Amino acid sequence: MKVLLIFVGKTSEKDIDNLILKYADRLKHYNIGFSILTIPDLRNNKNMSRDQQKIMEGLSISKLLTVNDTVILLDEHGKERTSVDTATWLGKKMNTSTKRLVFIIGGPYGFSDKIYNRANEMISLSKMTFSHQMVRVIFLEQLYRAMTIINNEPYHHN
Repeated sequence: MKVLLIFVGKTSEKDIDNLILKYADRLKHYNIGFSILTIPDLRNNKNMSRDQQKIMEGLSISKLLTVNDTVILLDEHGKERTSVDTATWLGKKMNTSTKRLVFIIGGPYGFSDKIYNRANEMISLSKMTFSHQMVRVIFLEQLYRAMTIINNEPYHHN
C-alpha cells in the first residue's frame, strides 16, 4: 500500500516545514511508499469567493486522484479516534486491497462538494480548530505514531 498526503498551499512557516520534513523522513522507514504533494496556492484568490476558491482547489485535487484511491479527508466534521484506534484502523487498511490511501488537508475554507462526494471517509484530529498548516504537522506525527504502534516500537506509551 502507498500513502499519499495532499495539502493545499505551501507551508509559510519554516519551523512547520522542518517538522513536516522530519516526520516525512521518519515515515520512509516503513514500507508504505509515503509521499506528499502540495497543491500550489491559487493566483488572484483575493478576487474569488470562498466557494470559487474551494472549487478551484477541488479541481486541482481531483486531477491527482485515481478511481481506485481510498480518499480520507481531514475535516472538523470527521470521525475522531485515539492514536491506538488510528493505528488499528490503518493496520486494517494496510491488510486490505487498498492500493493507495490518500489523505487530504484542504485550504483555509475546506473542500468543494466534489471532493466531499469523492471521499471515502473523513477524520478529525480534534474538536479544537487548528490552522491548516499546523494540521499538517499534527497529522504527520499521528501517522508516524500509528506506524510505530503497528510495528510495536517504543515511541507510543500507554
